[in-house]
Amino acid sequence: MAEIINLKTVRKQKARADKEAQAAQNRVLFGRSKAEKLKQASEKALADKHIAGHKKDEQEPQ
Repeated sequence: MAEIINLKTVRKQKARADKEAQAAQNRVLFGRSKAEKLKQASEKALADKHIAGHKKDEQEPQ
């Protein structure tokens, strides 16, 4: 004889598992400390400044 299951409970368990999988993926993608974020921002600012220093000034033709 087959085991009787409650479909409502199974749906809730599946939803919880899906949410946990999404949370784990988000932790990998977005889980950086404040120090890491500040370091990346300062490196980006330095790189932008470096690139801006090498750009050719465009003057309007007279």
